[in-house]
Amino acid sequence: MSWFDKNSWVILAVLAFLVFIGIGFFSYRQTIMPCATEITIAQPSPEIEVFVSGEVASPGVYTLQIGDRISDAIKAAGGFTDGADREAINLATLLRDGDQILVYENGAVPQKISINRAEMWLLEVLPGIGEVTAKRIVDYREKHGPFSRIEDLMNVEGLGQSTFDKVKDLITVR
Repeated sequence: MSWFDKNSWVILAVLAFLVFIGIGFFSYRQTIMPCATEITIAQPSPEIEVFVSGEVASPGVYTLQIGDRISDAIKAAGGFTDGADREAINLATLLRDGDQILVYENGAVPQKISINRAEMWLLEVLPGIGEVTAKRIVDYREKHGPFSRIEDLMNVEGLGQSTFDKVKDLITVR
């Protein structure tokens, strides 16, 4: 009798044990390892809504596209009226969902802009204040409350003495 014949039952037992371990490992992985799940990411809507009021032909809420500018909102509202102060608004400003565009009548533009109440687009028209700084001003007042005095504007990150000097005669805290 050969060695294989004598030990065939041991060899079969080891093989059966290995198959049993393999099946157990495979079953364990199936219960522990998560199954692939399909995730669907919805594209953000390319549309925004803005409110246009004041000296335009048809004030109201208009649906526009991301990337549109104030000039597009004015066109959607039927354009300026004859009494509109066309120089008091930056037509190149990009719009964001929920913006309000107020077109003033000639001679009715407030003498000073309230840094406590002005929306971002209005702050952006101040000299030296762009979109980033206007956002920082709005974020600062939302976090810390209203400005007590105009000099507090220099507490906003990125807004130093030179920018403050450009705007100090154009702003108020009221």
